[in-house]
Amino acid sequence: MLLKDEVGMLQRVPLFSGIEPAKLKLLAFTSDRVNYSAGQILFRQGDEADAAYVILSGRADILVDSDSGQIKVAELLPNSIVGEIAILCNSSRTATVRAASDLEALRIRKDHFLRLMKEFPEMTIEILRVLADRLSHTTADLIDARTA
Repeated sequence: MLLKDEVGMLQRVPLFSGIEPAKLKLLAFTSDRVNYSAGQILFRQGDEADAAYVILSGRADILVDSDSGQIKVAELLPNSIVGEIAILCNSSRTATVRAASDLEALRIRKDHFLRLMKEFPEMTIEILRVLADRLSHTTADLIDARTA
């Protein structure tokens, strides 16, 4: 895929929509495009957080370990980001991410991700929105589970 095509794909991701194309070219150039087959693991719960992933195509499942085995807690669709929480918290991975279909993603190394956040406050605001939305859904799910 051409660099300009990658920039076009990144512009469709809400997280990067406010970043100028020249900076997106640099992001595309310094990031790794990775492909996974259905069933392959992007990362495991407990792994070191070394990168964030932007799902370009395909779907992935977010799985957490429990006493009764792995539980699917969410599904990722194209233009989603995953892996940023462990980077921001400087902790290990909080969940396992497994490709639910053939999947193509952009792997953004931790140092590049953090630098982007410093350079582009609008990206940081969008990350906060994504995290707040996840927290809202998780809270609603918890309330539903407790009342059931």
